[in-house]
Amino acid sequence: MNLNYLLYEQNNKIGIVSLNRPEKRNALSRGLLEELAELLTEIGTEKKVNVIIVKGIGKVFSAGHDLKEVYECEPQELLQLFQTCYYTMRVIREMPQPVIAQVHGVATAAGCQLVAACDLAVASEDALFGTPGVKIGLFCSTPAVFLSRNIGRKKAMEMLLTGDFMSARDALLYGLVNKVVASGELEEVTQNMAATIAGYSASAIAVGKRAFYQQINMEDFQALNYASEVITLNSTTKDAREGISAFLKKRQPKWSD
Repeated sequence: MNLNYLLYEQNNKIGIVSLNRPEKRNALSRGLLEELAELLTEIGTEKKVNVIIVKGIGKVFSAGHDLKEVYECEPQELLQLFQTCYYTMRVIREMPQPVIAQVHGVATAAGCQLVAACDLAVASEDALFGTPGVKIGLFCSTPAVFLSRNIGRKKAMEMLLTGDFMSARDALLYGLVNKVVASGELEEVTQNMAATIAGYSASAIAVGKRAFYQQINMEDFQALNYASEVITLNSTTKDAREGISAFLKKRQPKWSD
């Protein structure tokens, strides 16, 4: 597909998607979101890679929605913009590959939402996260959804009500990111995390990702019952049989994909 707002490259089994609107601080316009959803859907369907990294070109990860676009939209157009964002976040959730956010600079509003929606996140030590919409009379209601499911109610409300930035260290403490590293190490550490995941069975990862999000809001034993069914079916797959056999014979497994 032709890309106007993104860059895409494949490094072995790792796919790297770069937000490429540095002149707009990688603002998530409707065009960019549509392109991102289409690209991720294609990657998920083709299954040429086992893991995805999403990062930003330029000085920041993403400053959120394009406010000029928001300001100029009629109400129905604005709803379509936010529904496009909804759809893009859903693609990230439902695609079989794990998605890792590689965050530098700032990730604000919908940019922070994108980080929270990804399965994993690695941030540089100088990265900042925020939902500052309250400062301009536009409460960050949509970013609040994934933010509150990452960091907990009280801290999420503090960010949403004050508009203050959260440091990378606090983002690690409260669970918004998985790792915080020196700026010069950000790409290497993210690539290493991706390479580790990419080395496992893609089918097992896909089963695990889907099951994780299915069970997370269930009651404990409802979740355990569901997970028991999933792992039973998983254990019968070619890759699971190969992995167990390799373990018992003390050799490296050879995955089918």
